[in-house]
Amino acid sequence: MNRAFEAFFRRVKTGRTPGYPRFKGVGHFDTVEFPKDGDGCRWDSTPQDAQTRVRLQGVGHVRVHRHRPVVGRVKTISVKREGHRWFVVLSCDDVPTEPLAPTGSVVGIDMGVTYLLTTSKGERVRNPRFFASMTEELAEAQRHLATFPRRTRRRTKRHRAAARKVARLYAKMRRQRLDHHHKTALELARDHDMIACEKLNTAGMTRAPAPKPAPEQEGAYLPNGAAAKAGLNKSILDAGWGQFLRILADKAESAGRRVILVDARDTSRTCPPFAGGCGHVAGQNRLTQARFECTVCGFAGNADHVGALNILHRAGPARCAAA
Repeated sequence: MNRAFEAFFRRVKTGRTPGYPRFKGVGHFDTVEFPKDGDGCRWDSTPQDAQTRVRLQGVGHVRVHRHRPVVGRVKTISVKREGHRWFVVLSCDDVPTEPLAPTGSVVGIDMGVTYLLTTSKGERVRNPRFFASMTEELAEAQRHLATFPRRTRRRTKRHRAAARKVARLYAKMRRQRLDHHHKTALELARDHDMIACEKLNTAGMTRAPAPKPAPEQEGAYLPNGAAAKAGLNKSILDAGWGQFLRILADKAESAGRRVILVDARDTSRTCPPFAGGCGHVAGQNRLTQARFECTVCGFAGNADHVGALNILHRAGPARCAAA
């Protein structure tokens, strides 16, 4: 309770309008964390047995399907619920790194919506749009769930089944997106010694636009492009830029690679100076979402590729050191 009120007053002091802290029952939380292995929870509690188990205080020894070896010393243990599935998440210390052999390659990547990323070498990685591909199925499941009363207690059997189906669809999307991000990040870490990417504030980029009050009519508002922005926000969140960049940083560190974050401003509006361009910056250079053409020197190309070239250029001395 103390932490909840501290967070509440911290948000008030920063000028935000947070909701007042309210009671949250045990069913509200999907994860419980044990801060120390052996304090209420013990990983591999029956080492003499071929079957891996985790011991939970008040529950006992629970069988676990271990899909990969645990490397390092287990520090914290979390039990996580996703729909009707349960997972054990381990945080380990003293995990040995697995540095890869140098490749001598450096690359810049530009994140996008049509393509998840475009590299400075002209390569593209598709964006599967997992949310968009499941929109109809998810909407049907949510409409069925909406026919039941909005409550979390005393649900009927059909109500619980409808809620589980919606949760199952969301979990499937998360797993598909996570798998795609892991595979893409691993390929980049294997192929390049240094990876330059934009420093993105996805929370700010997906924030709803502020309302525009009409000056001549009290209580009325002018169009602020919220509907169009909502579609872009969904596409950005569906692509999962933030999650991908975090995974890329982790894999690069484990492989002994470098990830350099650069300023994202005007990367797709700047004529790339080290790729035959003149360095001119103007919004008019971006003819369309996909087309770039410099209004000064006439340099033309794909806008995402141009952005990736400028990102690599902005990595500067770090790029030279990695090369």
